[in-house]
Amino acid sequence: MMHYVRFTVIVLLCNLAWPLFGQDDYHTVLTDRASKIVATLGLHDTALINTVTTTLVDQYKALGVVHDTHEAAVKQLNASTQKGPAKDSLNRQLEQVRDAALYPLHAAFVARLQALLTPEQVDAVKNGMTYNVLNVTYKAQLDMIPTLTGEEKQQIMIWLLEARELAMDASSSKAKHAWFGKYKGRINNYLSARGYDLKKEREAWNERLKATNVH
Repeated sequence: MMHYVRFTVIVLLCNLAWPLFGQDDYHTVLTDRASKIVATLGLHDTALINTVTTTLVDQYKALGVVHDTHEAAVKQLNASTQKGPAKDSLNRQLEQVRDAALYPLHAAFVARLQALLTPEQVDAVKNGMTYNVLNVTYKAQLDMIPTLTGEEKQQIMIWLLEARELAMDASSSKAKHAWFGKYKGRINNYLSARGYDLKKEREAWNERLKATNVH
């Protein structure tokens, strides 16, 4: 049963040990994506712009290696004779291997950004990598429930920040949004437990939006 996990560990280590050279088109796509994020940072030093862009591109490539390796291992498992609880257990182990590879990549990447940029600029990079969902969601929560207390706002932000860190390492736009969706559910449960009727709050918010649009 451990064959698949051992296989994945070996492939991950081998892939991560080699320089991350992708195909030209792939590199161009990643560079374009990274450049758009860096363009929002207000940097003027060309050398710094290039360094931050390269840091982002390298991170995207490294994440791609981890996720591609994980997906290949899952396909191999699905093609095997493993079934039921044994297969479920192996899937969880493969996820653990993937997550164990993502953690040091994430930590090193953030440390590199912190060495190059201001805290505000690091935040901007993180938001750029996650489609600014944190700010959009936080603003929507405050607009929907204007009576939120300071404590409640703080807790919502804590969870959204946690979601953003996880979403940064996700394999796709869908996977990034899924992390925020998971934490939005946690936020909704929290607010409901605090006595908010979210259905009524949402309906009242929609009415306010309609009134604003009319004017």
